[in-house]
Amino acid sequence: MSSILIKNIRAVDTRNDVLTDVFIDNGVIAEVGTNIHSGADELIDGTDLVLMPSLFDMHVHFRDPGQTEKEDILTGCAAALAGGVTGVLAMPNTKPPCDNPGIIEYIRKKAEGTGVDVYPVGCITKGMKGEALCDYDELKKAGCICISDDGRPVENAEMMRKALELSNENGLLVASHCEDLNIISGGIINKGETSAKLGVKGMDRASEDYITAREIILASSVNSRIHICHVSTEGSTAIVRFAKSRGIKVTCETAPHYFMLTDKLLEKRDADYRMNPPLRTPEDVRAIIDGIKDGTIDCIITDHAPHTAEQKADFEKAPNGVVGLETSLAAALTALYHTGEIPLKRIIELMCVNPRRILGLEIPAVQVGKTADLIIADINRKWTVDPEKLHSKSHNTVFKGMTLTGRNLVTISKGIIRYDERK
Repeated sequence: MSSILIKNIRAVDTRNDVLTDVFIDNGVIAEVGTNIHSGADELIDGTDLVLMPSLFDMHVHFRDPGQTEKEDILTGCAAALAGGVTGVLAMPNTKPPCDNPGIIEYIRKKAEGTGVDVYPVGCITKGMKGEALCDYDELKKAGCICISDDGRPVENAEMMRKALELSNENGLLVASHCEDLNIISGGIINKGETSAKLGVKGMDRASEDYITAREIILASSVNSRIHICHVSTEGSTAIVRFAKSRGIKVTCETAPHYFMLTDKLLEKRDADYRMNPPLRTPEDVRAIIDGIKDGTIDCIITDHAPHTAEQKADFEKAPNGVVGLETSLAAALTALYHTGEIPLKRIIELMCVNPRRILGLEIPAVQVGKTADLIIADINRKWTVDPEKLHSKSHNTVFKGMTLTGRNLVTISKGIIRYDERK
């Protein structure tokens, strides 16, 4: 394993923000300080750049097995590394769904050697059909650390309550896709002025708010943890905030498009701006930002959901979902850091520390003895998102043509440079 010396770089984690040199040897940070002189195999000039812990995205869809025309584990990991992500939770709505040890083993083995720690999420219910619970002990033994039926909700409240109750016994995190399908009833974008203007069926925010409240009530009843996926509304944010104030063990996440964009973009009738939950209103965007600032929202994720151009061609019939692994850091820096909403250390908490803390994983830091899971970024670099240059198989990004400020340049996973834009 080669050694790396990074000179004159701003090293930032949740504890430190210093100009320093960093020496990496045998996969770990061996020295941090000024004027380090070492015969390293790789020398990196960090002038005007930032070194920080690598990102962990606890909500991605790699489509493998079963839909590899959209993405596979290898291309998904390549996209992750380009975005500075060295760990992911891969959601279970594959084909077939990830509800047994065989599929979990397939995903984990295929991800070996990529430089990305891929944690397959097991299903809450068999086949994601909502009819019977999976064998959670079996899933955990196979390597699961989280269960979810993401892509759809668990419609039966008692079944969800039982899953939460069992999670207290096996330690698995339960993550919920908060959507009431009866309320949605075929809606494809946020219900409001834009849906009315376009004459398409809308998705009422009550769907998300109601199930968010339901999950919190159920978790409270059995004193279990619950993680709320992809929060997008002012109402859900307020519900989570209240639950936290009552000591309920709830955590939640949001994605960059929910704190940057509104449903007005759907006036283009471009399905690349359709995802579930959908883009909302300016009031929701502000509420999500406020939730990030006050600690209500724990994590920034992507809900990376690739679809082919052909699948996205028909605005009203296209599947929901957008890719985001390669733009998430840039989007967060653009919308939250460069606007003065939150400091850089808070970005690191949201994208590096909190996801791993929630999942009970080792948290990287720029400290001697820590595993070298790091990224080097130019946080002031302006660049325009070109979908054709993405590493993902699919290019359905909401940020196409947008100029963002901040970009990952180098991704180091366990001491190995796995992505280097400079080369």
